[in-house]
Amino acid sequence: MYITDNSLVVTFNKAVKWFLPLCFFIFLPFNALAQINKDDDDEEEVVATSDDEIIVMDQEGNEEVIEFPEAMTYDLDSLLNLYTSKTYLDEEDCNMRDINPVFSKEEYIDRLSRIPTVMEMAYNDVVQKFIDRYSGRLRHSISYMLGASNFYIPIFEEALEAYQLPLELKYLPIIESALNPKAVSRVGATGLWQFMITTGKQYGLQVNSLLDERRDPVKASYAAARYLRDLYRVFGDWNLVIAAYNCGPENINKAIHRSNGEKDYWQIYPYLPKETRGYVPAFIAANYMMTYYSQHNICPMSTRLPAKTDTVMVNRNLHLEQVAEVIGINIDLLRSLNPMYRRDIVPGLTQPCPLRLPQTEVGKFIDMEDSVYTYKVDELLNKRTEVEVKDDVPTYYHKSKRYARGKKGRIGRRTKASRGRGKAYRSRTKATKRRSSARKRKSTRRRRR
Repeated sequence: MYITDNSLVVTFNKAVKWFLPLCFFIFLPFNALAQINKDDDDEEEVVATSDDEIIVMDQEGNEEVIEFPEAMTYDLDSLLNLYTSKTYLDEEDCNMRDINPVFSKEEYIDRLSRIPTVMEMAYNDVVQKFIDRYSGRLRHSISYMLGASNFYIPIFEEALEAYQLPLELKYLPIIESALNPKAVSRVGATGLWQFMITTGKQYGLQVNSLLDERRDPVKASYAAARYLRDLYRVFGDWNLVIAAYNCGPENINKAIHRSNGEKDYWQIYPYLPKETRGYVPAFIAANYMMTYYSQHNICPMSTRLPAKTDTVMVNRNLHLEQVAEVIGINIDLLRSLNPMYRRDIVPGLTQPCPLRLPQTEVGKFIDMEDSVYTYKVDELLNKRTEVEVKDDVPTYYHKSKRYARGKKGRIGRRTKASRGRGKAYRSRTKATKRRSSARKRKSTRRRRR
């Protein structure tokens, strides 16, 4: 069939343009249409939800807002700008498609049950919401966590093993600090394990203007293990232990009391603070994602492990810049190896302090120790230990015109009102004295009679 009329050609092209998409939807299977609608709904829900909130529908159809763990809302760029990230982590060429597959509820339940843990990894709609968030919007953050975990997970496992605690607790710092040793929460919790000052000091972590051992990955990990052990001795349930680690044992005890003595996390759930309600589900979801990341097409960032390190004890005050300049070490590397020193000063004069160095540089530091201590010492450590008082000239007193010395040596501004009050007070005092003298004279006369 040949069409020679141009107008007919145009009309035919328009018909084809509108007819083909219609045919696509007519012959598209019904379940595929449902999947497209579901994806659209999911996308709509993601846009509507805040970065630091998860919205869950309860059994009565009411919306419940759960706070997302603060650390999981950290900007990924800021984490990638950490020295260890810039130096030892790289984006790996990932052969997987950057698409998050959809699985059935039964598949999630089966996977959680197959994780080798002491702690229960229960499934529910709240846990599913966190898995969806991790595998969807936060999939690139999970890629970073998988790479950065190679730096810290061995430290966590050693500390937990030392106190015979479940090793799955090693993923707790992921939702606490996003594996940033210098992380500080909005309420002041600090370090990988997010210790508050009071709790940190209770477990032997020193905090002062120069030193914050909450930032020390090793010391903080052992302190956290002791704290978790003590919480388990109190509650006897690991879900309650994790919740207490987040909001404090006092709030858990209040929730238990309000729920008539229930000691199951999911039963006291409505009585917990908003953020703690999402804490255990976030922890379960973190264990799931760190185990089954490949099923969600997430590639870990490739990791180059740092060179081996060793420590030397410092018994004098020392600035990290002195070490960097004399030994020839990158100052950012020193800071990343020693995150506990808040102002780059090692307070060795207060007590012997460890300085962590690359193992290859330890001998060089020992050989050049005197040169390190004396390098720019007056410039970098300029806090004076002794000062002289200038007393070679007479002391200068300044007498203000606004103030005058009173009769009894008091100094104060005398206003007209105050002078009036003074006269009234003196007159009242004189009248009182006269009445007192009159009473004494009367009593004396009576005694004489």
